[in-house]
Amino acid sequence: MTRQIRRLGLALIALFVVMFAQMTNLQVLQANRLAHHPGNTRDAVRDFGSPRGSIFTADGREIARSVPNTDHRSKFAWTREYPARGLYSHISGYFSFTFGSTGLERTYNSLLAGRKVAFTFKRAADLLKDRTVTADLTLTIDDRVQRVAAEALGARRGSVVALDVKSGAVLAMVSFPRFDPNPLAGVDQKAVQAAFKGLSQDPAKPLLARAYRELYPPGSTFKTITTATALSTGTATAATTYPVISELPLPLTNRPLRNFGGKACGGTLAASFTVSCNTSFARLGLDLGAQALHDGAVGFGFTARPPLDVSPGPVASRFPAVDFFTRNTPALAQSAIGQGEVAATPLEMALVAAGIANGGKIPTPHVLKEARERRASGAAQIQGESRSTWITATTPAAAAQVRDFMVDVVANGTGRRAAIAGVTVAAKTGTAQTANNRAHAWTIAFAPAEDPQVAVAVIVEDQPEVSSATGGRVAAPVARAVLQEGLAVRR
Repeated sequence: MTRQIRRLGLALIALFVVMFAQMTNLQVLQANRLAHHPGNTRDAVRDFGSPRGSIFTADGREIARSVPNTDHRSKFAWTREYPARGLYSHISGYFSFTFGSTGLERTYNSLLAGRKVAFTFKRAADLLKDRTVTADLTLTIDDRVQRVAAEALGARRGSVVALDVKSGAVLAMVSFPRFDPNPLAGVDQKAVQAAFKGLSQDPAKPLLARAYRELYPPGSTFKTITTATALSTGTATAATTYPVISELPLPLTNRPLRNFGGKACGGTLAASFTVSCNTSFARLGLDLGAQALHDGAVGFGFTARPPLDVSPGPVASRFPAVDFFTRNTPALAQSAIGQGEVAATPLEMALVAAGIANGGKIPTPHVLKEARERRASGAAQIQGESRSTWITATTPAAAAQVRDFMVDVVANGTGRRAAIAGVTVAAKTGTAQTANNRAHAWTIAFAPAEDPQVAVAVIVEDQPEVSSATGGRVAAPVARAVLQEGLAVRR
């Protein structure tokens, strides 16, 4: 009997230990992940049906607001409305009773819902009142730039990101396809579920924020990083010369790396950059070696998640670990030209452009300009724009040299279609081959080159008729339109 009691006691202790471990796992180790999961409806249950603050663009367009619910059969007095429909869907996100929240609706939920203690209880008397003070958000995004970006991209899958070079403020951020968040904010839960199911099963992935949640091979736009790394480490100078060839033999393989269309190119580093010569940059990647090229990519933000204040946040851009190249030396040449295992978000490549424009310093990207509490006595700012440097990517000298190379790309190379009359534009185009003779068309750019203000990254997915000029032909005109509008609204 004593032995049975002892066994029962040990079993109960073991069960208690397992329960304690699981509670610790859920409440401590996984607490942050579970709290910020888009499907966590706890906040929605607490806040849905109550009035929330509005979200405005920098130039005053209201993109999210609370309106009285006209369905008197519903238990909710208020519902969320998105007047711009899909134009800001990947930024504002949605606020759904059934599926939780995403975007700014989640990031700044405490402000929008009026649960920020710092301003809800400013006086002792407030503790005795049943009151909620909501906040309105004003974004760094300009509606005029956002609309130009969306119109220039059109109905082509891809993304456009425009940034303030010095502050990191997002001026425009467009992903296509997009979605209308209004059906997800409805009070008819069967209709909400049907809408979400349709969006989730759509093969075009309209719920995907391509600007900061999708990875693409960056192609030749990555050559800006390879070049900056070579210049800052002394591996090459603008005058370093590479042979004029159409293909480059690679170590450990009998498959050479070829230029687009079998064309021969080479010459100085400056000349190779202007015409985006693959063989020159593949050779440069081999000269740099795995450690230096890896460190250069990491220095520009690869493998890290940019701290953008939109939930869920950006995914990390990808660059292979050093030991990967030990086993696969030819991949080093591929990586130097932005192919192989290298992958980046459009946001990351916009930050690369901003880093070159900003003398090697990459600013922290953000979309919130200010939050102001909404009171009968008038609004007061409770949170302002945060400006800081995210990372220092390269030296000022290297950044200045790459900037000059990018100016020549627009003047004499593959980026001519990014040119703006009376403005010196710096750009780098890219054509990242996918399959079936198709490719992603890239352009990163900034202007004016003498005093950079706006940086952009554009990707147009899966374009036919691949050539070394695809990026310049397809993506550069989009970059030009966005740069032009971005500069115009800043005057």
